[in-house]
Parts: sequence; C-alpha cells; structure tokens
Amino acid sequence: MKEFIDLMIQSGETGVNISLYSLLPVMVIMMAFMRTLEDRGILQKIAVKISPLLIIFGLPGLGAFAIIQILFINFAAPIVTLKLMENNEGITKSMIAATLAAILVMSQANATFPLMVAGLNFPITVITSLVGGLTAGFIAYRLARKEESNDAIAENSAALGAASLETAAAKERKSLLQLLFSGGEEGMQIVLKSIPPLILALFLVNVFRKIGVINIIEQVMSPVLTRIGIPGVAVLPIVTKYLAGGTAMLAVTMDLVNKGLLSVVELNRIAGFTMNPLDPVGVAILVSAGPRTASVIKPAIKAAIIGIVLRSILHLIIFR
Repeated sequence: MKEFIDLMIQSGETGVNISLYSLLPVMVIMMAFMRTLEDRGILQKIAVKISPLLIIFGLPGLGAFAIIQILFINFAAPIVTLKLMENNEGITKSMIAATLAAILVMSQANATFPLMVAGLNFPITVITSLVGGLTAGFIAYRLARKEESNDAIAENSAALGAASLETAAAKERKSLLQLLFSGGEEGMQIVLKSIPPLILALFLVNVFRKIGVINIIEQVMSPVLTRIGIPGVAVLPIVTKYLAGGTAMLAVTMDLVNKGLLSVVELNRIAGFTMNPLDPVGVAILVSAGPRTASVIKPAIKAAIIGIVLRSILHLIIFR
C-alpha cells in the first residue's frame, strides 16, 4: 500500500511541476499574444492567405499556427490554437480533428532542439513532420466528417480561415493591457484543467513500470525492431516515449547517446517513431483544450498512427 501511495505522490509532483514550470509560462504568454493578434485582425489576414493550401488537407487557416507552435515552441503550445478553434462555430469538428491529427504526428520542439546537439537532423525531421502530419490531417478530416451531423457546414470551407476570426472584429475593442491580461488568464485556466489528466497519465505509466509491463513490452518489441534495422537498445527510448512521454524519452535517449550506445544514424532512424506528442501525457494535455477537441480524439489518433508510420518509413529510408 505504501508503494501505491508513493507512486501517487510521485505522479502528482511530476504533473504539477510540468504544469507549473513548463506549461504555465508558455500558455500564459502564448495565449495573451494570440488573443492580441486575434483582436487586431492579424490572425484573420494570415489565415485567409494560408487557408487555400491547408484546406486541401482539411486544416483551417489557424492550423498553420498549430504547426508552427509544435515545431518551434513545444508539444503543449498548440493547445492555444486548439482553444481558439474550440470557441469558433465557423470551424467544424472535422477541421479540429485534422489539426489535432497533424499535431500528433509532428516533432515537438522541446525534444527536437536538445537532440540536435546529439546529432538529430533538424531539416529532415521538419520535412518528415510536415509530410506525415498533413497526410494525417487529410485522413482525420475525412474520418471525422463522416461522424458529423451537419455535412453542409463541412462543405462550406472556402472562407474557413476568415470565418474563424470574424467574431473578434465585431466585438468591442479592448486595450492592449486588457487583451494581455484576459489572454493570460485564459492560458492559466487551460493549464489548471490539464493537471488532472496529466497526473492520471503519469500515474498509469508509473504503475506499468512498477509491475513490469514495460520490461515485457521491451522483450516483445526488440526482435521486431531489430529486423528493420533498429538496434535493441533503441527499444527503451521508444517504449519510454509511448508510456511516459517525450520528456522522459529525451532523457533516456540523451543518456544512451552520451554513453555511445546509440549512434547518430540510429538516433535519426528512430526519430520517426519517437519525435511526436502521441503519448499519454501529450494527448491528455491537448484534449484539455475543450469538449470539441476531446470528441474527435479517436479519428485524430487513427490518422496520426498512419502519419507516424509514414514518417518512420521515411526516416528508415533516408538514414540507411
């Protein structure tokens, strides 16, 4: 019983630390910044220009910001954009599903940048992220669209970038200070809502570790991965990533590289498998954006798996 309590406390401490010291600063600042851009109509102009390209893959114009945030900020930053989509009736669930699927496939900057020091090829990682992510968005859009009750809304996508932001222009103009404060407060609320699912996800992972599930998975996966050119030592960061999240994966991978157990080529070969936020922690945080995002998590994950497989194949081909 004592060990069970210790796991709960450990999970709680980790979850709170991630939320308060990693997510909170990013969310407060990013939400304040994005709300200001939205109110001033800047997002509307950018979204209108980008939407003709992204609409091919089912993403709204705002999806461009989610892509930039995951690739150049961290895995949790896109929640700001998802929150904006949540509150806009002009963006359908299928569009949110496409955006979420694309995010779940792409490399998160909080792991990509540190691993560049260890030899990760950043340009290739970004390119494969875009290829896999947009492919996943295309698939998720069509999967979620079948479940929508109002297909007419889904068809009306021509003005999808502008529609997502028009309501802000109609509202009374707020001062810059008011926008920053209100956006920052909304960012704080997002983080607070993400704490419970984050702690629960971490607790589940810790339990799996304690009862030996992770060791069993390693034994099962090792022969399969070895056949496609991934060394047995890489099983640990892959398993750690999908059970404990990108931060834990980063720590394990850096340790293996520093000890000379994982080469630069091998690091880049497994990047297609490991460099994405599709794990218990990442999913728990992203779906906390709101009920509409949570409602499309199934088609988004299905499409994301296909996108990750595509990314993984590209990395295995490029880094022979």
